[in-house]
Amino acid sequence: MFNQVIVTGNDAGEAIIVSKENPKFGHIRVEQKRTIMNNKGWLNTKVISALVHGSVDELKSLDWVAGQFLPGKIVIKESLTPFNMKDPSNDFKIAGRTNVVCTVEGQPIFRKTFYNMGGNEHDEFVSHDNVDEIRRANQAISANVSEEDTVDFNL
Repeated sequence: MFNQVIVTGNDAGEAIIVSKENPKFGHIRVEQKRTIMNNKGWLNTKVISALVHGSVDELKSLDWVAGQFLPGKIVIKESLTPFNMKDPSNDFKIAGRTNVVCTVEGQPIFRKTFYNMGGNEHDEFVSHDNVDEIRRANQAISANVSEEDTVDFNL
């Protein structure tokens, strides 16, 4: 189940975000509210986003505007091979708020989202095996939240 993809914009309402490093290139951000079931049967509804990269001229030719609905869907791809060879850490799959990188036999999992105009691609998930590490990190976060909740603010 998925909702329509929508073009987002910057604070000025512009759909095309021009690259700071090279003004000939840029991206358009799209998002979609999706209900996703992973390969372990866990259901989660959240907003996911993707960037459509290209030359500014090609992006302009799409005539997309902020707030516009698009056909298709945003797909999630997970892999043991980096999507970005120059900086693989940009695409690490992180376990929630823990900052722990999900791994398989010590190898990091990489995660990236893509806009698919036809809507015919499917999500590809890789199951992590560092469950104990993530569990410990979640327990530490919960313990810190509990301690903060019990601080006495009376002066």
